[in-house]
Amino acid sequence: MPYAPRTRFGKWLHRRLPVMALIHDTLSIPTPRNLNWWWVWGMVLVFCLVMQIATGVVLAMHYTPQIGLAFASVEHIMRDVNGGAVLRYVHQNGASLFFLAVYIHIFRSLYYGSFKAPRELTWVIGMMLYLAMMSVAFTGYVLPWGQMSYWAATVITNIFGAIPGIGPALQEWVLGGPSVGNATLNRFFVLHFLIPFIMVALVALHVWGFHTTGNSNPAGVEPRRDPEGRRRDTLPFWPYFAIKDLAALSLVLVIFAAVTAFMPNYLGHPDNYIEANPLVTPEHIVPEWYFLPFYAILRAFTADVWVVIAADRLTFGVIDAQRFGVLAMFGSLLVLILVPWLDRSAVRSGAQRPLFRVGFWLLVLDFAVLTWVGARPAAFPYDGIALAATGYWFVWFLVILPLLPRFEKPRPAPDTIEEAGK
Repeated sequence: MPYAPRTRFGKWLHRRLPVMALIHDTLSIPTPRNLNWWWVWGMVLVFCLVMQIATGVVLAMHYTPQIGLAFASVEHIMRDVNGGAVLRYVHQNGASLFFLAVYIHIFRSLYYGSFKAPRELTWVIGMMLYLAMMSVAFTGYVLPWGQMSYWAATVITNIFGAIPGIGPALQEWVLGGPSVGNATLNRFFVLHFLIPFIMVALVALHVWGFHTTGNSNPAGVEPRRDPEGRRRDTLPFWPYFAIKDLAALSLVLVIFAAVTAFMPNYLGHPDNYIEANPLVTPEHIVPEWYFLPFYAILRAFTADVWVVIAADRLTFGVIDAQRFGVLAMFGSLLVLILVPWLDRSAVRSGAQRPLFRVGFWLLVLDFAVLTWVGARPAAFPYDGIALAATGYWFVWFLVILPLLPRFEKPRPAPDTIEEAGK
């Protein structure tokens, strides 16, 4: 039902700024009644964004973005600021929860075809959110100015220098100079503070997207419409799905609180509790766990791999092993963005696609293997495993997805959401 203010103040406000109507329309959005528990992670993601911004603003009040004081200011937060240790651990582990939720959200969307028409732009905006998350996480990892922060920043910013043509100039612009230093720390601090607010705008666009096109659902069929054009097989988001999402969020937060309280540094690296020293290189430089799959892809292509040798010869040395790895890492993200145009099957949901399901679960396993091997040394046998896992990632998106509809015989999709629930 359309929003109708009942009080005099409500009517006065509605005529001038219909913000309550916007909230009402968002909460009453028709939602397919068959959404399962895999759809609750959107609520977790919204909560994580709010939590990270709130804790980040407070931490920024006590942080000093100077290379001589940054590490000490973090220790000051941990030791001297009231509740500082709790705030820092919540913020630190909140990033891990954020990425865990977004990976589940992405793979759910891939399985149920949530990226297919008419929701392509909603998917693209979601992937832009993911890239923004990666930028925030990377800049935030540098701020404590520990050993792993400094050397991870050095390794990752070298990626920009490997881009053909504009690489060196781009790397110098990102660093603010020839190497990681005070200008780099200041820039990363500003970006780490600014990008989350850009993410808020992208979230609003993302919500607007599925508010316009409607939610996808496990059956992969659109809700029926009555003669007046209203969707059937749906329920209002509030209270039915909102309560369900909040119940799931409560359980997730109980686990999150337990991890934060009893094992807050489990996902961190001990070297980051040593102040950054440009003269001492850690034995094994690794990023945070949520970057490990793409770090593994970056390192997978060494100079003795045949495709690297071929690219090196065809480009007369322009694309060497390092640059090939950089292109592969960015390419692994690009294929995710292009999924709506790579998957040509007319069937939305993977529930009706038997061959797709096999390949999809192999992709999930492949992503887990890339995460594991990204934390291992770049030596035998891990280099071969990383190369094989990287190969499957690209084969799945660039070969299997486009060609699978020619060979697959999907099961008949239900005619309606109501029929799917029987």
